[in-house]
Amino acid sequence: MSLNSNYYCSVLKICTETRNIAQAKKIHCHILRTIKDPETFLLNNLVNAYSKLGDLTYARNVFDKIPQPNLFSWNTILFTYSKSGCLSEMKDIFNRMPKHDGVSWNSLISGYASRGLVTDAVKGYRSMLRYGAADLNRITFSTMLILSSSQECFDLGRQIHGQIVKLGFGSYVFVCCPLMDMYSKAGFVYDAKRVFDETPERNVVMYNTMITGLLRYGMVEDSWWLFHSMQEKDSISWTTMITGLTQNGLYREAIDLFREMRIEGLAMDQFTFGSMLTGCGGLIALKEGKQVHAFVIRTNHQDNVFVGSALVDMYCKCKLITSAEAVFKRMTQKNVVSWTALLVGYGQNGYSEEAIRIFRDMQRNGVTPDYYTLGSVISSCANLASLEEGAQFHGQAIVSGLFSFTTVSNALVTLYSKCGSIEDANRLFNEMNFRDEVSWTALVSGYSQFGKADETIDLFQKMLAHGLKPDEVTFVGVLSACSRAGLVEKGYQYFESMVKEHGITPVVDHYTCMIDLLSRAGRLEEARRFINKMPMPPDAIGWSTLLSSCRLHGNLEIGKWAAASFQELEPHNPAGYILLSSIYAAKGKWDNVSELRRGMRIKGVRKEPGCSWIKYKGNVHIFSADDQTSPFLDQIYAELEELNHKMVEEGYVPDLSYVLHDVEESQKTKMLTYHSERLAIAFGLIFIPPGLPIRIVKNLRVCGDCHIATKIISKITQREILVRDAVRFHLFKDGTCSCGDFW
Repeated sequence: MSLNSNYYCSVLKICTETRNIAQAKKIHCHILRTIKDPETFLLNNLVNAYSKLGDLTYARNVFDKIPQPNLFSWNTILFTYSKSGCLSEMKDIFNRMPKHDGVSWNSLISGYASRGLVTDAVKGYRSMLRYGAADLNRITFSTMLILSSSQECFDLGRQIHGQIVKLGFGSYVFVCCPLMDMYSKAGFVYDAKRVFDETPERNVVMYNTMITGLLRYGMVEDSWWLFHSMQEKDSISWTTMITGLTQNGLYREAIDLFREMRIEGLAMDQFTFGSMLTGCGGLIALKEGKQVHAFVIRTNHQDNVFVGSALVDMYCKCKLITSAEAVFKRMTQKNVVSWTALLVGYGQNGYSEEAIRIFRDMQRNGVTPDYYTLGSVISSCANLASLEEGAQFHGQAIVSGLFSFTTVSNALVTLYSKCGSIEDANRLFNEMNFRDEVSWTALVSGYSQFGKADETIDLFQKMLAHGLKPDEVTFVGVLSACSRAGLVEKGYQYFESMVKEHGITPVVDHYTCMIDLLSRAGRLEEARRFINKMPMPPDAIGWSTLLSSCRLHGNLEIGKWAAASFQELEPHNPAGYILLSSIYAAKGKWDNVSELRRGMRIKGVRKEPGCSWIKYKGNVHIFSADDQTSPFLDQIYAELEELNHKMVEEGYVPDLSYVLHDVEESQKTKMLTYHSERLAIAFGLIFIPPGLPIRIVKNLRVCGDCHIATKIISKITQREILVRDAVRFHLFKDGTCSCGDFW
């Protein structure tokens, strides 16, 4: 090799390391001008330089001009095509090669394996066994094991393991690490442990791989023991352990280990910070999260998109949504994960409209949503009962091909259930190729909210027959359905089976369902005994449920006890006062009603104003009781006046006990007539075209008189009226309601 060639090779190496392709081309020109017949060695280095700098055209042009390419020349261009994914060119070069060595075979196999082409990779591997077995090496086996793992071809991995043992490669750490990883990903963690134990010399990479496998399957104690037994740990060891602890929900332990890692003075990377912030978010540990944020800034990781996304997620989980958005806005780089973290944060913190806005902004910024993003924005539409926007995202899911993802289809089932289109929800459910527990639970809950007890219970039994395990949410749906159908004994059976057969510890929502079950059926004394035996006191919903039933059944004694308990739990919640007041009013005890109101004023307790809203042509029209603000006021009141005449002809008699004011009967009737939901219904009758359902949302529970009135209106007008109140859905059709007579 000449001095000139040696010099040029050194300069080309610098160009490669600095990613300076322009300079490499200048060197190439200089070589052509100064050297008449460049040596093969120098031309090989040029091919290699262009290959590493990503210019395949120049690499191939130089290769084609080599007069007598040697094996290194062929391997260099072969590797270039293999790495770049130009598989047809790779195969052509391989077939033209006069001879092959281990590098040639590994380049061929690696080219196919890196693109997930199992059949072609296996074919290449078998050809190597037949024609180049002597060239088999640790890279060959490592490549095949990584392919087996990534494509979940675990039987292939076992076969490769057999050949590794047979050919004497079982002691190579480079081979054992991907072998352990393959077994642990396949669920054979004890086989992975056996490989680990039988390897005579283990390095830190093997320990890290084994710890990852153990933590993947929740074997925390074993991973702790292995971690502490390591004589040498690197930053990856610590990060692996911290990540595994957070993935197993052991957030406090992860935070403690992070502190130890800092004391050790080890370098931290994006994965360390990402896992640590996940732990802080999981614990809603804002103080520790802010400390990590400060450390991120000090170590100059704030511009890392992975860390930035984790910070957004942490602040969202700690309910500091303004800080999350501030971090998001400062991020210099954003990807779909960053946008999704903020979108999900808004949705989970009750800002569903903002979540939809973020989704629109993401699209305007040219970021393509993934299945998780789309599922999340559909969930926000479901929370808003916004069928119109949700249907648009349904269309997007079909066009983008994301509908096939279970996360998206589950969100759509929930959307249509929460928007009252239970038939559409059922149709989507039946169209799904794969249904998991969430799919079944979404539909069970949908039927339950609609008061369709038979369908709910039937679907639940089918879920069990399919071998799926119900969770806490599933049982809330089933118990609610039993409650609405008056199936007290069956409800008791499901409550007991939840504990004994399914191992689910009841939470306050399940106890609330049981309170509702008993009190709806008029078994108020039994409900009181049940409450006294509960391991925790009922929440506000539980006491409200009991009080509502006390009002229905006229039980003042238990009502007073429930109201006192409710007021002790939440002294500033108006529901306890209002519900007790309704019991007094129904019995004509107006002095007690006045006394309760005085008490509310003294304590500064204010009743939440009732309002109802309806969406029409993209605009939301909101109404309060006796509303005087709508621009369509005259039309709405005229429509109600006409409806009232027809309702009376149908036998409607206002239930004045729902008016909690001691006024004249005519005034009470007028107050009932102009409840917010009736104003919204009148608006819908005027503007929503016949044949389409009228969809109303109310922030409070629909009162009993409005429930009766709406049934009659649906019969008179022959319109479907769907009302979603604070408790459930009501589908009014032909004079009936989906939830029956007890609203």
